[in-house]
Amino acid sequence: MGRAKKPRYQARSWEAGGVRALRRHLGLTQDELSRELGTRQQTISEWETGQYRPRGASARLLSIIAEEAGFEYEAGGRGTAGAAIGNRQGETGE
Repeated sequence: MGRAKKPRYQARSWEAGGVRALRRHLGLTQDELSRELGTRQQTISEWETGQYRPRGASARLLSIIAEEAGFEYEAGGRGTAGAAIGNRQGETGE
């Protein structure tokens, strides 16, 4: 048997501001993002308000989406997706 491949995308620990900035960068509502991720709109709201954080598969999916969309964010420490620093179009993620 061969060695297990290293995942192409590494999941980050997402903060509320990073989730919100990514969603806005994508031009999606909370409901639309929830459908893309296969979760509830309330879950997206809870992430964006800091009540809960995405973890596991959800965090990995957000990281994949962010990388594929050219969304850049500044790590808030220890691999945390915090403040948006812009994107390929020069937007701020607000």
